[in-house]
Amino acid sequence: MAKLHATVNTKEITLERATPAASWTPVGDTNLDLVRTGPSSFSLVRNGKSHSVLVLKEDVENQTVRLRIGAHTYTVELQDDRSRLLQTLGLDKATKKVSEIKAPMPGMVLNILVKAGDSVKKNDPVLVLEAMKMENVIKAPGDAMIATVHAEKGKAVEKGQLLISFA
Repeated sequence: MAKLHATVNTKEITLERATPAASWTPVGDTNLDLVRTGPSSFSLVRNGKSHSVLVLKEDVENQTVRLRIGAHTYTVELQDDRSRLLQTLGLDKATKKVSEIKAPMPGMVLNILVKAGDSVKKNDPVLVLEAMKMENVIKAPGDAMIATVHAEKGKAVEKGQLLISFA
């Protein structure tokens, strides 16, 4: 039985499901019924009162979901049992060593925003890549120091080609 812990503001709700294909159901709250009505919409009945729920955005990296329930919008933090254990042990703060950025798609390097020796934080823009007539800002995947910039402004790159190495 898989469990998921959802926190809305300070209220926590524990959900469980028997199989990966089964629906999540709240633990211990028999006055709650949740039914999927579309790809990102649900019908929620709690204490005899019906609510429409719309999933606005799922952020897998930050383990959050933005929901609209009626006229109100909520950010829900989600944790599975493993994430909760890592947080309890203080291991959720462990930083992953970033070693390189590779081209996510073929394209043309329009601009390089960093140089060797620069320090970057997670999500800092490091390079602009044009692909299919769209500009894509490539961001740092974590806090790091730039070791080498392998990309050259105005040059084409292939998918998977090394763009930046980190120290």
